[in-house]
Order: sequence, then C-alpha cells, then structure tokens
Amino acid sequence: MAIDLSIKKFNDLDLTTLYAILQLRNEVFIVEQNCAYQDLDGYDIEGIHMHISMEKALAAYCRILPPGIKQAEACITRVISNITFRRQGYGRSIMKHAITYIELQWPDAAIKISAQAHLQAFYESFDFIKTSDIYLEDNIPHIDMIRSK
Repeated sequence: MAIDLSIKKFNDLDLTTLYAILQLRNEVFIVEQNCAYQDLDGYDIEGIHMHISMEKALAAYCRILPPGIKQAEACITRVISNITFRRQGYGRSIMKHAITYIELQWPDAAIKISAQAHLQAFYESFDFIKTSDIYLEDNIPHIDMIRSK
C-alpha cells in the first residue's frame, strides 16, 4: 500500500483534501466523541496541515500552529487517527513528523499541546511534560503539556 505524507499551508490545500480533513475531524471529534464544539476555530488559515494518506484515505492528521499564532510556543493541534487505521502506528508517525517539522522550521521553539487527559502517556513518550491540572475543554478532560528545547 502507498503511504503519502503531506505538509501544506491552508491556501495550498486542494478542495478535496480540505473536505477530507474537515470530514475526518468532524467524524472523530464531534460524532465519535459526542462533543458539540466549534471545530472551525479560525486557526486553520494560519496553520500547517499535515496528514498521512493510505490509498487516498486519510489515516492520520494534525495541524501545526507556528509560534506566536495561538501561544508563544509552536502548537500541535487536532491530532487525529482515522478509526479505520487505528492501532497501526499512524498517530505516532504523524506526531514524529510534526515534531521534526517544528524543530526544522523553528529550532528554538518549545511545543505546546492541549491533550486529552487519557492520552498523557502517549504524549509523554514524545518528551512532553504535563504543565497543568486536568481541566474540561468541551466537556472532555484535558491537560496542557509542553516539549521544551
């Protein structure tokens, strides 16, 4: 099977890819997690959109926000794995690629995430450190985490 990594700014996304990204985010974050929230938060236009495709289907996706857009740090947001491709390492792969991208683009930047609390160990495996108590974001327990330089 062909694996394809794509890294694009918002204006470089074709409409079909943008639709697939938004559809996957909707399927998982809103429908699967039963969470009504505003996914289109205004940051997509400023973001870097990274996804892994398998045979033309999105397997994993994340959005990278450059330092100074949402936080002083670079941010990795909207990390997601397609249910069809879960437990095959694509979530781990997209995180590795996102971290590498940030290290190359902004070598002095720390990376901040707002992680679902149950995924703390997953993010700790990438050297993220918990920096907050658990809080509710859209009725889902989250923690802030940072990966320092």
